[in-house]
Amino acid sequence: MTRNDKRRIRHKRIVKKIRLTNLNNRVVLIVIKSLKNISVQAWDFSKNVVLTSSSSLQLKLKNGNKENAKLVGMDIATKLIKLNQKDVVFDTGGSKYHGRIAALAEGARAKGLNF
Repeated sequence: MTRNDKRRIRHKRIVKKIRLTNLNNRVVLIVIKSLKNISVQAWDFSKNVVLTSSSSLQLKLKNGNKENAKLVGMDIATKLIKLNQKDVVFDTGGSKYHGRIAALAEGARAKGLNF
């Protein structure tokens, strides 16, 4: 079993828990991380629709390092606050809460999102 297969299994388990315990129908922030870029989508599972998204490509940042991940987090937070969605659930996409994922979360919290 490859490393990516293990990540997919972890992600399925995380999504299952989120759907079972998301009783308040909060928006879910789903992080997608590649070697060069990072992106995040705000999903509303009750309506099964993406509310908004942000990525290092969309912001025309050169790469997806920690500093740029923090900027992506701040961008998604400002978009969600405009939509009156402050309470969210954070989905790491099967990755560890470390490095770029943690920086993205810190940026979103700095702008006022509640996890």
